Amino acid sequence: MEKVRFGIIGADLKLRANLVFNNYPKDRGELVAVCDHNPAMLEKLCQERPEYSKLKLYSSATDLIADKELDVVFIMVRDQYHEELACAALEAGKAVYLEKPMALTIEGCDHILETAYRTKGKLFLGHNMRYAESILKMKEVIDSGIIGNIQSVWVRHFVSYGSCYFRHWCSKQETCTGLLLQKGSHDIDIIHWLAGSYTTRVVGMGRSSVYINNTGRLAPGEAPDRQISFTAQSWPPRELKGLATEIDVEDHNMILMQLANGVQASYEHCMYTPDSERNYTFIGDKGRVENIGDFGDCEIHVFTSRTRRTRPDIVYKLREKPGAHGGSDPEIIKAFFDYVQLGKKPSVSPVAARYAVATGYMGHQSMRNGNMPMDIPELSPELIRYFEGE
Repeated sequence: MEKVRFGIIGADLKLRANLVFNNYPKDRGELVAVCDHNPAMLEKLCQERPEYSKLKLYSSATDLIADKELDVVFIMVRDQYHEELACAALEAGKAVYLEKPMALTIEGCDHILETAYRTKGKLFLGHNMRYAESILKMKEVIDSGIIGNIQSVWVRHFVSYGSCYFRHWCSKQETCTGLLLQKGSHDIDIIHWLAGSYTTRVVGMGRSSVYINNTGRLAPGEAPDRQISFTAQSWPPRELKGLATEIDVEDHNMILMQLANGVQASYEHCMYTPDSERNYTFIGDKGRVENIGDFGDCEIHVFTSRTRRTRPDIVYKLREKPGAHGGSDPEIIKAFFDYVQLGKKPSVSPVAARYAVATGYMGHQSMRNGNMPMDIPELSPELIRYFEGE
């Protein structure tokens, strides 16, 4: 099998670029070039990974995309640049790995889809939760029919490290839209996948409830300490210093979702909880399934008879797999190479990624406009057929 020659846009080892650096299969891919608009980031990359100093190093994404040696471009930068870079790479004939969320707006997502359709380019979305063991086991349970037909879904996401989103660009609607995209698109996508349908209408509530009141903010231009949010020093929330100068996104969000197949779902996340976990509950007309723990050692509880919550009928005990995010990071990179080299259909389609963004986007529009119900604009049937093979 001929190796895929690829480049990465985004060189920060503390962000999602590390997904590629740490997991690409050396026998199937050759890293040729790295780009970052910040020269200091490229210098730091070469200091920490001296072997990368021999690569082509670009300060311009346009130049990397134009490199004729490259078959593939990984786009691992801020969300606000996803649309521009994905479309440029597709126009240049590159296969594209695009980190989620697909774009900041529905129009941005549709622009990417239309470009991929017109150029017949390969487009893969970085929804790594689709490869998490807990999610796969719950899907297996649902698909088996043991809990019947799904009727309702409840999802809660507790985020103890949530202050990290309020130390940099994610704190502003202008550069993030809101955390239902940056964070919530993972969970919205899983709801759609396991419930078997996309959202058609959404109602949202949310507000800037805690971090907006914190003092000791960063001065304009001052670099944030992003890693502190992942330590015990990020508690209690109201006493945190060093948050972004400007904050206008909500730090807790709640949406109600009406899916096309009749399933109804609720999704909530909170960015100032003392613990971290995604908790999914899928309820059918013969029982329900729920995860206890989301990554690493966790359990999947299945209820099929009248019983107490502490006494599930079936318990699946899952053990930690190697690799970040419960082993899902290595799996999604393998899936991308399978797609590019073998033509194997990915687990997540660009259409699914678009509807995850669309639901989050309209959820924010709802909460910012008096909690009014918002309909999700439909994607053209032609694009759905093309990307999902219907």
